[in-house]
Amino acid sequence: MKIGFVSLGCSKNLVDTEKTIGIFKANNYEIVNNPKEADAIVINTCGFIEPAKEEAINTILEMAEYKKNKCKYLIVMGCLVERYKKELEKALPEVDLFVKYSEYNSLWEQIVNLIEGDNDNSISKRLENINKYKNFDDIEERVVSTGKNFAYLKIADGCSNRCTYCAIPYIRGPQISREFEDIVNEAKRLADSGYKELILIAQDTTKYGVDIYGKTRLAELLKELCKIDKIHWIRFLYAYPETIDDELISVVKENNKICKYFDIPIQHISDTVLKRMNRQSDGKSIRKLIYRLRKEIPTVVIRTTVMVGFPGETKEDFEELYDFIKEAKFDKLGCFSYSKEDGTPAARIKEQVHPMTKKSRYNKIMELQQEISKKNLEEQIGKEIEVLIERKSFDGRTYIGRSYMDVPEIDGVVYVNTNKELPIGNFIKGKIIDVSNYDLIVEQCN
Repeated sequence: MKIGFVSLGCSKNLVDTEKTIGIFKANNYEIVNNPKEADAIVINTCGFIEPAKEEAINTILEMAEYKKNKCKYLIVMGCLVERYKKELEKALPEVDLFVKYSEYNSLWEQIVNLIEGDNDNSISKRLENINKYKNFDDIEERVVSTGKNFAYLKIADGCSNRCTYCAIPYIRGPQISREFEDIVNEAKRLADSGYKELILIAQDTTKYGVDIYGKTRLAELLKELCKIDKIHWIRFLYAYPETIDDELISVVKENNKICKYFDIPIQHISDTVLKRMNRQSDGKSIRKLIYRLRKEIPTVVIRTTVMVGFPGETKEDFEELYDFIKEAKFDKLGCFSYSKEDGTPAARIKEQVHPMTKKSRYNKIMELQQEISKKNLEEQIGKEIEVLIERKSFDGRTYIGRSYMDVPEIDGVVYVNTNKELPIGNFIKGKIIDVSNYDLIVEQCN
């Protein structure tokens, strides 16, 4: 049988998809990219916010069309199913199997049972090792789908922060960290497979280990990963401001393999809004942290995300956020409009902000950040940077890569002008000669 996959949502979801692909491949299924060729299609859904739900439903309906031809099974898994399995079963009879996130330990067993219904003995023989996949988190069969240069390394799942706007704790439960040794062993396997960059992910990476070790062990984990010779870059995403401590800053500062890049979702700067969000930081501590990072690590790149239109956000609250962004001059910034999510405390707050007001505030923040990003990049002109070469441009005239300042598919890229042939996956030194929107243009150093 040929199996097609669609993965929606965040990088943590993508890792789950990669594990599922690995299970199918280990059981002698052929993985195909074209859904027209697939005998079965697996969709891993996101259910975080309303646009993600809409995308998931539209994708399911689109993939269901292939059942009119070759496709025999449509399997839907993930966060949307966790939240709305009963409703989806009634609304989408085209789907043969829905698997909730909390059912991943029985994922393969459910797939076996679905296919066994046809009494196909040849298939049955390939599905005899069900028990091997009873612990989804420990599955080693994983097919990395992000190319040959970098891989995500999930260190924990779920979240225990209980921000009032967020549905993640209701979907994925409280934070569950992976065992320290399991993470290190997976990192070594990825290094042996040729991956040069590891990107550590969790809903809150800075609280890694608290649930199983009684303390955060992110800094210790980073130091251990730095010992892996074949890994060139290490970075971590989703570092909550209140748990970025002295040890973590020191480890990032002192280890050359760790990218000088902090992804810190502050969400807001107004103390009133932060309190309503049930965030653990206040405006003063956020300002202090940003100042300290730039003082301790002069080359640091700071990325953040902010939210506009949270229930009760006044004009004054927004202006405080706007002025802070203008003052802080973040290197990278993502902005989101508040999305009212079922079952969250914020959804019950009466002072909901009008959609047009949210849109206006979003546009103002993004216009401001575009100016800031351009000026920040222009200040880099004339400096030398290390670039990971990832591909050639469509016209073949330039190479495209990333620097330590760029997270794949989130930030910008680096265009490299050179007359030489550059091996894909190698690192080169380049001098920044110009900028283009959020991207850098460099020429290779001799």
